Amino acid sequence: MSAAYEIRAEIGKEHRVTVVGDGDLFSFTPSNPWVAVGWRKPKDIQIGVRPHLAKKGIEFENAGAAEVLPAENRIRLRDGRDLAYDYLVIATGPRLAFDEVPGLGPEGGFTQSICTTEHAHTAWAAYEAFLKDPGPIVVGAAAGASCFGPAYEFAMILDADLRKRKLRDRVPITYVSPEPYVGHMGLGGVGDSKGLLEAEFRQRHIKWIANAKITKVEAGLMHVDEVDARAQTLASHQLPFKYSMVLPAFTGVDAVRSAKEMCNPRGFVLIDAHQRNTKYPNIYSAGVCVAIPPVEPTPLPVGAPKTGFMIESMVTAIAHNIASELAGKPAEEKATWNAICLADMGDTGAAFVALPQNPPRNVTWAKVGKWVHLAKVAFEKYFLRKMKTGNTEPVYEKYVLKLLGIVKLK
Repeated sequence: MSAAYEIRAEIGKEHRVTVVGDGDLFSFTPSNPWVAVGWRKPKDIQIGVRPHLAKKGIEFENAGAAEVLPAENRIRLRDGRDLAYDYLVIATGPRLAFDEVPGLGPEGGFTQSICTTEHAHTAWAAYEAFLKDPGPIVVGAAAGASCFGPAYEFAMILDADLRKRKLRDRVPITYVSPEPYVGHMGLGGVGDSKGLLEAEFRQRHIKWIANAKITKVEAGLMHVDEVDARAQTLASHQLPFKYSMVLPAFTGVDAVRSAKEMCNPRGFVLIDAHQRNTKYPNIYSAGVCVAIPPVEPTPLPVGAPKTGFMIESMVTAIAHNIASELAGKPAEEKATWNAICLADMGDTGAAFVALPQNPPRNVTWAKVGKWVHLAKVAFEKYFLRKMKTGNTEPVYEKYVLKLLGIVKLK
C-alpha cells in the first residue's frame, strides 16, 4: 500500500499502477498483539483496500500471486491469469515457517501466533479459554527468527493484562529465544537493551531462556535445547504450558522463492544499495522479504529485523528510483536502513534506536516510558488514516524522530 501510494505520487497518473494483494484487506500488523488479548478487534485495525486505492487511480487484483516469472516480466496470478509489468515491486512480507519445528503454529500445531491478524484473532479465542483455567505461559521465538520485538511486547502485554484481571499470581511466564541474550533482538543489542529488558523481565517476574532452540512442541509441553557456547554444552528443558505464542522463522513466500535466481537460499530477494534485484534491475523489493545478512554470528541462527521505519525508507527510495528511471535518469536513491522500534508493554513501552542498524553506530539508545505506549497508539491511528487517504507526507514519522531527538523540525 505504501509503495503504491508513493510510486503514484512520484510518477503521475499517466502511468498504470497495480497492486496484487492476497485478499482485499489491509491489516495494521503492529496492533496484532492487542488483538490477541482482546484490546482490539480485527475490524479496528483492518480496512478494505480497493476503494482507497481507486481514489488514487491505482488498480487492484486480489487473486494473489502464484509465481513470479522475472525473465518474462510477468506475474502468474492464482486464478491462472498473467499480469505483465515494466517494473515490479516485491513487498510480500514473509512465509511463516512453522513447519520447521514439529508442533509449532496455530494450524495443526499447539502454539499461537500474532504474525497475521487472522492468527491474532485465533490467539484471542485461545486466550479467552485460557483465562477460565489459567496456568503456565511460554512466549518466544524459534531458531532463525528475525523479528523479536513482538515477542517481547506480547510477553509484557500478557503480564499487564493478567495483572488487570487479578490472575497474574496464577500464571508463570517464560520467554524463550535463540538470541544469545535478552535484548539482542537480532541487532547485537541497542544501547543498554540487555540491561533494560532483563530489568523489565525481573520486575514482571518473567523468566527467560536465551540461546534456546525449540525442537518440538506437544500438547501442553515444549521441548527446548539451551546452548552454552562457552562450555560447549547442551541443556534440555521441558516446559509445560497452558498457553503459548511463538514467532516462527521466516522464508520468502512461494511465489517469489520459485524464481531462485533472484533470491538467496531462504527465498529472500537479493537487492543492491538502491533496492533493485541484483539479477533483474527492473525488480525492486522492500520489507521483510528482502535479504539482509545477520548483524553478527551467534550460536543459534538469528536473523536481522526489518523495522517499520526502515521499510518506509526503502519504499521512498524505490518510488524515487522508478521515477528517475522513467525520466531517463539513473537510480541513485538509497534507504536509510535505520532501526527505530516502538515496543508496547501494555501500560508503558520501550523505544530502541540504532542509526544505522549495523554497528558501529552514530546513534544507539534504548529508553522506557509511558510516552512510548501513547506514541504507538497514536501511530496506529495515524497509519490507518494514511492508508485510507493515500497521504505520502511522513508527518508522524518526522514528529517521532523529533521526539527521539534524531531530527530537528523547522
